[in-house]
Amino acid sequence: MFEPIARFFQEGGFFMYPIAAVLVLGIAIAIERYWYLSVAKFSNREAFDKGLLPILVKKDYNSALKFANDSRAPIAAIIGAGISRFNNNSGRDEVEYAMEEGLMETLPRLEKRTQYLATLANISTLLGLLGTIIGLIAAFTAVANADPAEKASLLSQSISVAMNTTAFGLMSAIPLLLIHSVLQTKTNEIVDGLEMAGIKVLNLMSDQ
Repeated sequence: MFEPIARFFQEGGFFMYPIAAVLVLGIAIAIERYWYLSVAKFSNREAFDKGLLPILVKKDYNSALKFANDSRAPIAAIIGAGISRFNNNSGRDEVEYAMEEGLMETLPRLEKRTQYLATLANISTLLGLLGTIIGLIAAFTAVANADPAEKASLLSQSISVAMNTTAFGLMSAIPLLLIHSVLQTKTNEIVDGLEMAGIKVLNLMSDQ
């Protein structure tokens, strides 16, 4: 199983190595981002459903503010900003602006490095094409000085080797693009959850 893979990698030439480096970097970023987003989603659910919401239903805003300040969940900072503004006798609009400001501060941390995956996918594809072009240039140069009887065989073999970089570039780019899409969807789900929680808190405060 590993022998054909090793042969494919070796026949591709120098550009197989930077493509492999891009792939490894992309996988590392994907793992880190998936872990971070999964933890953020879980901590938001725990902090809001089992912590903040029951306290807010009781109208105990001081306890809710203390819970928000002690919690490390992203949603706690957003709701805490709204509660703090509400305790200063601010209106609904000012409370909403405070929570929107908290969301704007949280959003970059959720989207951090995710966009790199799309960039790395493009770099992988371009490196594959560049490797193929350089391989073809070298192949035609070698064929020009070869024996006429060997030209066809030598050219077809050289082209086959040169195309390996394009194939590997696409094999690296496609998974990175798919992972980018999954992480982007996961991020959007978290943001939607934050916005929905903010609306619930605003409605509870409006009842007060």
